[in-house]
Amino acid sequence: MTGQVRGKVALVTGGASGIGAAVSELLAREGASVAVTDVDDLNGPEVVARIRKAGGEASFLHQDVTSEAQWIDVVAEVVKRYGRLDVLVSNAGIGISVPSITLMSLEDWRRQTAINLDGVFLSVKHCLPAMRKTGGGSVIMMSSLAGLRGAAGLSGYCATKGGVRLFAKAIAMECAMFGDGIRVNSVHPGIIDTPIWGKIPTEASGAGQNAPIDPEERARMATPLGRAGEAIEIAQGVLYLASDASRYVTGTELVIDGGMNAGGIARRA
Repeated sequence: MTGQVRGKVALVTGGASGIGAAVSELLAREGASVAVTDVDDLNGPEVVARIRKAGGEASFLHQDVTSEAQWIDVVAEVVKRYGRLDVLVSNAGIGISVPSITLMSLEDWRRQTAINLDGVFLSVKHCLPAMRKTGGGSVIMMSSLAGLRGAAGLSGYCATKGGVRLFAKAIAMECAMFGDGIRVNSVHPGIIDTPIWGKIPTEASGAGQNAPIDPEERARMATPLGRAGEAIEIAQGVLYLASDASRYVTGTELVIDGGMNAGGIARRA
């Protein structure tokens, strides 16, 4: 432990698995007290148990990020337990893929938007007041490479993640205008090997089925570095933005994608 965020209090949504779990564990390892929130009441407490076993401080709170009432309760509980809030990581999100946008139901469009975009809006609305009381902090919104470029079959997902990117910039300008000391940035992972790939429902897979997507295979074909990223590699970027090392960084995007957004390459044999 080098204590890059020692003494800070962080709230991580969607912290029960994947990138959210990696972020929660790394922030705790670097000295933060972490509130892990998720709808997953099985894996969430397990993440907290691992953190505590490693000597960190964390607690789990059940949270549906689309519920404003739950946001009010969660923020109040975090402040009650830890006395402050310094870091918000709006990470909770889902992906829904369809062969064509003409096949996407309005119900799925609205569900994805509610979690990926409304949830981020609510996180900022209810966490900023608590963060302003501490005199500053860092808001980190989890977008995606799909928030920077289009992806066939993921148009709805792209719409939400592109919205998160510009929302982060707008809130960064608002916080700068208020002079509240809060920095706001977005993170844009590429193909990362996490459980989300097994949870992306598609029209072709049928109701209740999981899409058979192999992130490593996709990454070998699409990523200049030739492999899928790991959740810890995204967490390390989040740690930088949460720490004082990034104190002059706001309103920008941190792309962690193995080179995909930069271009493509012809591999040599």
